[in-house]
Amino acid sequence: MANIVADTQIHGHSIKGEREERRKGTKELCSIVRLFLPLLPFLLSSLSSFSQDTKAKELYAQSIKLFGERKADEAIPYMEQAIKQDPNFTDAYLKLGQLYEFTKRYDPALAVYRNAIKLQPDSPASGAAYQSLSTTLLRLGRYGEALPYLEKYQTMFAPQSAQAKRIARQIETARFAQEAIQHPQAVDPKPLSSILQTTPSQYFPVLTADEQTLVFTALKPEGDEDLMTATFNGETWSPPTSLASNINTPENEGTASLSADGRTIVFTACQGRKGFGSCDLYASHKTGSDWSTPENLGPAINTRYYESQPALSADGRQLYFVSDRPGGKGRRDIWRSDLTTTGDWNEPVNLGEPINTPFNEASPFIHPNGQSLFFASEGHIGMGGYDLFVADNCASGWSSPTNLGYPINTSEDQASLFVSANGTRAYYSYEEQKDGVSQKSRLYTFDLPESLRERIKPVSYLKGIVTDAKTKKPLAANLELIDLKTNQVVSRVQTDSQTGQYTAVLPSGGEYALYVSQPGYLFKSLSFDFTQKTKGDAMSLTVPLEPALAGTSANETLNNLFFETGRYDLADKSKTELDHLSTFLQANPTFKVEISGHTDDKGDAAINLALSQKRAQAVVAYLAKAGVEASRIKAVGYGKTRPLVPNTTDENRRLNRRIDWKLL
Repeated sequence: MANIVADTQIHGHSIKGEREERRKGTKELCSIVRLFLPLLPFLLSSLSSFSQDTKAKELYAQSIKLFGERKADEAIPYMEQAIKQDPNFTDAYLKLGQLYEFTKRYDPALAVYRNAIKLQPDSPASGAAYQSLSTTLLRLGRYGEALPYLEKYQTMFAPQSAQAKRIARQIETARFAQEAIQHPQAVDPKPLSSILQTTPSQYFPVLTADEQTLVFTALKPEGDEDLMTATFNGETWSPPTSLASNINTPENEGTASLSADGRTIVFTACQGRKGFGSCDLYASHKTGSDWSTPENLGPAINTRYYESQPALSADGRQLYFVSDRPGGKGRRDIWRSDLTTTGDWNEPVNLGEPINTPFNEASPFIHPNGQSLFFASEGHIGMGGYDLFVADNCASGWSSPTNLGYPINTSEDQASLFVSANGTRAYYSYEEQKDGVSQKSRLYTFDLPESLRERIKPVSYLKGIVTDAKTKKPLAANLELIDLKTNQVVSRVQTDSQTGQYTAVLPSGGEYALYVSQPGYLFKSLSFDFTQKTKGDAMSLTVPLEPALAGTSANETLNNLFFETGRYDLADKSKTELDHLSTFLQANPTFKVEISGHTDDKGDAAINLALSQKRAQAVVAYLAKAGVEASRIKAVGYGKTRPLVPNTTDENRRLNRRIDWKLL
């Protein structure tokens, strides 16, 4: 999985700058230019004091002059001749190695660095050669070769010096990488689909929870980057199309993030839109098939500094992103903001340690389980450059990040990863190379290895349509998922107001109530017990809401009321359901309701009838205590006389043991 496409914003370059660089040449070549140019003033001004040969000095100076004119290939022969003229010309070896490296000729570069070291292996004057040689070997993934040079180089500095500490990190990287390569992860990346390859490069894929809608950044022949989308029908992907004409512009759009239902997108733009700083985050919302005009996320999120690489939570109510604003732990950190009930973003909070480091973090992705954070970092020990890590949001805070291992991580930069809701698949982009130069980037997928699947708590998702039970027309409605153990809201989503479609993520490992509501309708409660669930499964459900009209025969089941067998005491986890019913009745003070208890056919009929009555009365008592007038609520026990389904199986009997409510 080497050479995942580099995020244009990881290295501090605007999207426009990325486009202009591509017009001049390949992205990789420009990256080398940016690394090498800081040395240029030194190269142009310093003739080596190690050569006493006038001809060698002249050849050296001519080579430096040609490189200053961007003629690296022409500069190399002059530097080679300088070394032939004076074989002890240490500085010429170093500069020739840099020229070879600049032109992607790594083996010759390594050879001349080694020759420079051989001239004075124990002298601090060879320090630059040690540094260049070991850094190049690390970048090429040749860790075993780099280690002895690093260890020798480290002895040239005081143990607590900044340089010694920097070399110690490189030594730690080499040893970590050697160990990782000896214990590789079982991954087998495969191209996502050739149908998607309609532009020179595609990268940064994000998907909906059902993995049927894909959004990615596409680099077009003219250098423009746009957001593209495609759909999966279960077998093949559709040809990609522009996400929306009011999102894509002649400027560049990129690094998008989708909510689980695919109806909210946040993306980065650095030019062409009125913003607060160098790069800002924008959001758009989908209704039917139309995306709204993108809006800047505002001054809480965007500042005069750099904001990019957004990651939305599944319900779109939490946002992770990267910024270099003041108050961070390093240069670029990961921050988080929560959406308020009024639709505004709270002041972002830095994730702090152990996520952020004094170096750069990038490309966060929060898994739909809301706990597993994937991100790239050059600060945590890995295999060199940016590696991918995962950390978990626990009750005590964030866990220490775990390196995803080899070959997910390599000596090259790994930019980002998207992991499916059920935790079985990952999506990313891979840069195909020729002679060390990136040619194109393609979308890939692979099955997550078992060691990582065990780490990631999978989630299920429920999708479908909310309709009017009478007219069958789609409804705008609110869906609220609540943890029955804590009575805390896990997520809130809304249906598409035109289509009634919804997608709600259902976490594993607990009991949850899902409430579907809309003013003017009876709310519907659904119950999900995932306490024994170990993998995420998809469910599809059409939810009809009954109009709130008195005197109709419509009734709803309170699916999240819990009683012990043969008893009528309400379990504590019934509070969520009863509070929702109480809220509904207090919001509609003219409504009167009947609370009816029902049992299955097991046991004595008279006992069942009495039990059903007492259970209904327990509900009425709770509602009255909550402030609902007793005259508005009536308890009736029907025992086994009104089954929903035949009492022929244990599951059917479970369905028949229930509490219903209806308007009178």
